[in-house]
Amino acid sequence: MNQPHICFVAPILYPVLVNDPATLVVGGAEVQQCFLARALCAAGYRVSVVTGDFGQPDEVMVDGIRVIKIRRSRFNLNLPVLRYLHPRLTSIWAALRRADADIYYQRCAAAASGVVVAFARWHGRRAVFAAASDIDLVPGPANSNKSWRDRQLFGYGLRRADAVLVQNPLQLRLLADWTGRRGTLVPSCYALPAPAPAPEVQPPPQVVLWAGMMRVAKRPELVLELAARLPQLQFRMLGGPSLSGGSDDCYAAIQERARALPNVEFVGFVPYAQADRHFDEAAVFLNTSLIEGFPNTFLQAWARAVPTVSFFDCGAADADGPIGLLAADLDAMAAQLAALAA
Repeated sequence: MNQPHICFVAPILYPVLVNDPATLVVGGAEVQQCFLARALCAAGYRVSVVTGDFGQPDEVMVDGIRVIKIRRSRFNLNLPVLRYLHPRLTSIWAALRRADADIYYQRCAAAASGVVVAFARWHGRRAVFAAASDIDLVPGPANSNKSWRDRQLFGYGLRRADAVLVQNPLQLRLLADWTGRRGTLVPSCYALPAPAPAPEVQPPPQVVLWAGMMRVAKRPELVLELAARLPQLQFRMLGGPSLSGGSDDCYAAIQERARALPNVEFVGFVPYAQADRHFDEAAVFLNTSLIEGFPNTFLQAWARAVPTVSFFDCGAADADGPIGLLAADLDAMAAQLAALAA
């Protein structure tokens, strides 16, 4: 029996898929979809991706994956409601039709969730929605859908998708509370790094590493406060501005404040493919967000036996309890960092 054809619908996936260092977009959702797409392709599935226009051809093959560009329309409707439908939504619909897949997979709360589900139902296909963060499953303007129209489309997709995948037990509860439906828990995956040759003399731990998009929800300013409290430790910050509004201001403010602290190295944006060496040099990985999902950065750290400290429980656990230290407040986090780095 032929394996089904699976299409990932991800508007900003292309730069991550091709490891393009010129595009300052590296989202955890995109990284996970690249892992899944390549793994499914290697397992014999037909895999395609519907993604945005980053200057690539209309269609191109990447590691056996058919990449279909969402074409820009030359004809725009100038009335507000109609302009929302065309070309914004109709261009996605047209790309889904070109993909002609059996199963459509879309990740992150967005208007595209509703478009993908509507297309699948209309054409007798299947649609899967995957949560990328706990905030995806919080109703109202708290999640990433700021406009009323986007929220309605996302809500339609969330309720009518053939399956909803979640990252942690909290997301299972949030989904049930909002929609009454049962989700499927699928832990995040990671491609393990090649083992590095052991040095003759083991170097001492190097840095407390923080990595993420520089946006308000990630609270990068707390890294600077911790660095000021712990001058004996060296901190390193990786990440560029996100695509959300106001992120450039957040990025610039953190960069300027970091320059005033001698124990903070502000690296800025690093392409995903080049981030591994920073994890290789980390003594501890630090996450200062209040809400996440299942960060890829935790997997990058744990794969190297680097401990993590955070304010939230991502659901990863073994027989002894949660993997990674959880801090109740900034004082506890500072104490944990000092102990681990020593």
